[in-house]
Amino acid sequence: MAERWVLQFCHSHYGPFADVARQYAALFKGSPYKVLTVYLTGEPNEAVRQVSASDEVIFLDFSSKAVGGLKLAAIRALKKIAASRDFALVIAHRAKPIYIACLATRLPVIGVHHAFGDYKRMTRRCFANAFRKRLALLGVSDAVRDDIRKQFPDWPADRIETLHNRLDVAVARAGIVPRAAARQALGLPADALVVGNVGRLHADKDQATLIAGFAQALPGLPAGTLLAIAGSGPLEAALRRQITALGIGDRVRLLGQVPDVRRLFAAFDLFVLSSDHEPFGMVLLEAMAAGVPVMATDCGGAPEVVGRAGLLFALRDADGLANKLVDFCNSDADARRASCIDAAQRLETAFSDAAARRRFHALPMVRQALANGEAAR
Repeated sequence: MAERWVLQFCHSHYGPFADVARQYAALFKGSPYKVLTVYLTGEPNEAVRQVSASDEVIFLDFSSKAVGGLKLAAIRALKKIAASRDFALVIAHRAKPIYIACLATRLPVIGVHHAFGDYKRMTRRCFANAFRKRLALLGVSDAVRDDIRKQFPDWPADRIETLHNRLDVAVARAGIVPRAAARQALGLPADALVVGNVGRLHADKDQATLIAGFAQALPGLPAGTLLAIAGSGPLEAALRRQITALGIGDRVRLLGQVPDVRRLFAAFDLFVLSSDHEPFGMVLLEAMAAGVPVMATDCGGAPEVVGRAGLLFALRDADGLANKLVDFCNSDADARRASCIDAAQRLETAFSDAAARRRFHALPMVRQALANGEAAR
């Protein structure tokens, strides 16, 4: 019998998307299907090929200009690839690859959405409706899924579903630098209680509220408690001015851009995500893999990751955050340990490759797509 393949089509391999490709290739581990991952843009890269964890990787290396407009060259290229072997379905990430996959193939297409608002444009809604018989949609969180469902109220619920982002937990944990070494690498004192944050210094990450909440909490925090923020971005100067105005320059460390910072998360006693409607919050999983308790805003996809109301605060609510920080940082060792255990269990049961594989293959959209692909042989 001929080999059966799944075609995974990604916009690019930059940022987190090489690991996204890995996550979806891992869904077919131990199955009869091989995975071919195709990157629409981005130059060939051997490290990306390895990270993608696919049976084969193709870099189309189109420029941004070449994938504007009608994208005819990209459609022709993918059509040729689709004809090269026996594919059962396409998994396409983001709007352009979904568009190209629908036009270049006659295969079932599962479109994966990693952000809010992808279907605000009427043209995109019309396109999706035109291909609804063989197009199904996944959001990376229930929040993203619900955002999509609002745009397609007449679609069956099981055609717009959730598949959370996830980690290869064993690999993530194996890469964690021990606490003492991580603190040394970040220039943090060995004995201080450290609240950590990692992210671009940008308005949608809202480190301004984190800094304000930390300043309010300081009188109630253990002596020597520090806030450490890793990342760079356009708001760095404004955040430095805020820190100076609050008189907390000796208690806040802006660490700048730290290479491979996820390996150093064990330096933190608590990780706080203050983002404005994060679609998912992958950084929370990385902190959980390091055994660090997590706290986040109660919007976007973050509550689905955190899972405990006691560790959530309202967006831009510095007072509420301050209260949560005081409560957590003054809790006893058993309570903190319970938070770590809870996070570790959630990571394994809800956000691991194995958990995602079980959920993915149980989804009616996936079963139907694979059945349709088999019927078309």
